[in-house]
Amino acid sequence: MNATLYGARLGLDRGWREFKHSLRSADQGFNLFSAIAFLTVLWFQRDSQVEGTGMSLASLTLPGMIGMSVAFSGLVGPAGSLSMNREDGTLLRAKAVPNGMVGYLVGRVVQTSLDTVFSLAVVVLPALFLVDVIADAGIGGLLSMAGVLALGMAATLPWGAVAGSIAKSPGGAMGITMLPIMGITAISGIFYPITALPGWLQGVAQVFPVYWVGHGTRWALLPDAAAAAEVGGTWRLPLMALVLATWAVVGFLLAPTILRRMARRESGTDMEQRRQAALQRGS
Repeated sequence: MNATLYGARLGLDRGWREFKHSLRSADQGFNLFSAIAFLTVLWFQRDSQVEGTGMSLASLTLPGMIGMSVAFSGLVGPAGSLSMNREDGTLLRAKAVPNGMVGYLVGRVVQTSLDTVFSLAVVVLPALFLVDVIADAGIGGLLSMAGVLALGMAATLPWGAVAGSIAKSPGGAMGITMLPIMGITAISGIFYPITALPGWLQGVAQVFPVYWVGHGTRWALLPDAAAAAEVGGTWRLPLMALVLATWAVVGFLLAPTILRRMARRESGTDMEQRRQAALQRGS
């Protein structure tokens, strides 16, 4: 078997095993907290009508939440994992094995994707009892949503890897991903129509993937009348595909170069120096 393909196969197995391990970790506490927070928002929005659409605000919010969760996982998940794996020596060990980096990267993609699907299920399944947009979308709508979410993951995941590569510590990785994405989410029309914002903020939001993943998810799940709450009052699918594809292509071109440079600089000496520095800060 080709060595690269063998490394990729090992990466698939690694990603599956790490996902199963994560199901027993403290990360599920965060998923539970997020699900409760999202469901609380939907509960209070269920009786609020959005003018011009004939739909409840909760019906518009749920698809946006789904898109936001995918963008959030694609950016924050790889950044946190990469930075932690630099600290604990996992990346150094992968570097020392033939095609180990291939297996490592495939494993990260697989685990991130499975984690995202699981976290979505935790939110979506209870939400079915509050809003009926997913049940009403049909198979075609669900398949369209899957395509949009896959493109959204491709648009954000490589940038999460870039953030994890340039961060000096796990805390630094969270700082350069969590804070920006929270600010971008706030202006991306996730919890209320983006048309309620000033025009210049609408323009800023449309530069980033979060708005467009939410836009595409709403298109896939909601009836045509819901487009009245979008910029221009219509679904702009070609522009959505262009923006997300641009982020994906640039990210996948840039991320491997930065990852290779980061991996070349990694050594046992550097890892020990970081460990000693952390111990000194702790004391």
